[in-house]
Amino acid sequence: MTRLAIRHVTTYRFDGGLAHGLQQVRKWPKSGNGQIVHSWDTEITGGKVELSYDDHHNNRIELLSFDAETTELVIVSSGEVEVADNAGVVGPHRATAPLWLYERPTARTKTGPNLRAMLKEVSAGQPLDNLHQLMQLTAGRVTYEIGASEPIWTAEEALQAGRGVCQDHAHVFVTAARELGFPARYVSGYLMMDDRTDQDAMHAWAEAHVEGLGWVGFDPSNGISPDARYVRVATGLDYSDAAPVRGIRQGDGGEALSVEIQVAEQPQ
Repeated sequence: MTRLAIRHVTTYRFDGGLAHGLQQVRKWPKSGNGQIVHSWDTEITGGKVELSYDDHHNNRIELLSFDAETTELVIVSSGEVEVADNAGVVGPHRATAPLWLYERPTARTKTGPNLRAMLKEVSAGQPLDNLHQLMQLTAGRVTYEIGASEPIWTAEEALQAGRGVCQDHAHVFVTAARELGFPARYVSGYLMMDDRTDQDAMHAWAEAHVEGLGWVGFDPSNGISPDARYVRVATGLDYSDAAPVRGIRQGDGGEALSVEIQVAEQPQ
């Protein structure tokens, strides 16, 4: 197994003081088959954790409130996670949400003409073979290009544009897998890069449920099933269920956001 140290800093700066603000934070990795969370901690400056709970996707959510009139909110999430290379196999479904829920389309994962055209290229075969084909087709149809897409894009919009980022790849794969009859879900998490420690965003990939294996991961952005460099954090029907931070605020002025992430292997 590989032991990874992770530090994730999210900083919000506000032009004016806030009257009120709440945020849902999903940065806490999951413990489960092939992944052990040895330690994890959240430190807040400019606010506090009101409560934490596990949602129906088995995601740990921390609910934060902002301090009155704060001009800066800093969320530091850090810890160590040990990960095994299980060739992407996560195993049986364990969330309280029923398995059939992951066959349901969302606003971001509706099937359209571009996706149906892509599915015509999937040749008949065993379920796992079809999903690996789908992963390669997704990468071929949507060229990875940082900054090329909009955060609100749907799978169909990414296919139409022919470019996008890992979020778009995950949405396209999830949409297509569901159309083929597989329960499928979006995954957000951390990825240890081979060439650097510092990153400016979390990674995203997808999982499909295969009879006899359970959930299996597929990362079209890198053309592989997740290995011991991947740390699973949150899952859901699409990005909105697994977003690292979502919230509301009341107050005048704009805001600026910065993200710093470090993922590094630790000696055993």
